Amino acid sequence: MPDLIALARAVVPENKTDADAAFGLPEIEFVEAVTYASADEIVNMLQVLIQEDWMGLPPWARGLAHRIACLQRPGDAALLRAAAHDRSAFYPDGDGITASLLSEADRLDRGGPGA
Repeated sequence: MPDLIALARAVVPENKTDADAAFGLPEIEFVEAVTYASADEIVNMLQVLIQEDWMGLPPWARGLAHRIACLQRPGDAALLRAAAHDRSAFYPDGDGITASLLSEADRLDRGGPGA
């Protein structure tokens, strides 16, 4: 499997070789790799990239990565909360997704039904 961290770095706008291309080969390779990566690989990639440059990884890439990791670990309250906080930094919560993630994390922490 390709190195997810390297593929993520390639979609950071200042690292792109073809700045005019909105969605080119680096983005396609990233989407394909993150789609089949494990939650551990995704979380590790996010931690590395966010530590390197908090604003570097585009919101669409962060959102996709968090979504796929959350789908793999629906019972991980910390991951749901991290996804919610990251999402709130880039998107208004008019659709309720951030609130829903936080609510689910709180429910899991309380040991509610289905937890």
